[in-house]
Amino acid sequence: MAFVLKGRRFIVIWLLNCMAFAVYAQKGFDSQAHRGGRGLMPENTIPAMLDAIDRGITTLEMDLQLTADRKVIVSHDPTFNSNFVTSPQGDTLTREAARKIVLYQLTYDSIKKYDVGLKFNPEFPRQKKMKASKPLLSDLLEETEAYAKKKNRTVYYNIEIKSRPASDGKYYPDLETFIDLAMDVINKKKIADRVVIQTFDTRALHILHRKYPQYALSYLIDAKEKRSVDELIKSLGFIPAALSPHYSIVTDNMIKDCRKRGMRIIPWTVNDLDEMKRLKAMGVDGIISDYSDLFAQL
Repeated sequence: MAFVLKGRRFIVIWLLNCMAFAVYAQKGFDSQAHRGGRGLMPENTIPAMLDAIDRGITTLEMDLQLTADRKVIVSHDPTFNSNFVTSPQGDTLTREAARKIVLYQLTYDSIKKYDVGLKFNPEFPRQKKMKASKPLLSDLLEETEAYAKKKNRTVYYNIEIKSRPASDGKYYPDLETFIDLAMDVINKKKIADRVVIQTFDTRALHILHRKYPQYALSYLIDAKEKRSVDELIKSLGFIPAALSPHYSIVTDNMIKDCRKRGMRIIPWTVNDLDEMKRLKAMGVDGIISDYSDLFAQL
């Protein structure tokens, strides 16, 4: 529309496609258990998610991959990780051997035979050891929803699409198929109002924005990013519900710029209590941490 103000002519063009976004699910300060709280429990497993619910976490953060039979599983890596995987025969794997086992080349029946919770993980010495396997997303959501209901809790989800151009056709058939398979599982659970979909991959953000506008989106930003919030949003082409930068690059101006656009800002991954306190005092809307027990001390 056109209007006149103090003798100057302003042309205002409302670009609904660029401005509209789903409302971010969680309203208060958002305490997110990264991979279910891998500092304390085997990462991206059902026991980790249930433990996080017990600790009062508001949001369960997790990652997705695909299997050869096109099932959506909860896993950060597209291969096995030698730090915590044990073979079906009970053997540990070297880093090289583990990286050669691509999840997308195995059926889920084969993948679930590998244990991901018994081996001591040197990166997280406090992690509880237990028998665990990589779960199907559908099974994890069913378990967490039932457990939260039993505990009279409302649980939120931050689910990451793990994709990049170099992974296309290697770790999943193609990006749109990967997204459609993941969203089909999430849609069937009827939790759209409690889910945020996050990714570093702007291609995935565009597909999600176009095909699944009812879902809130979060734009993950790595520690090497030098662009301003203005530049990031201009490049993306629309305003997501949240920006999720590496905690080391969060500034007062970044927070103000997010506020100006109605975006929440949720830094990752913060494992030091003093740093968590500093960021909260700055005004971030939430924090993603491997140590879900730290939030009780904020």
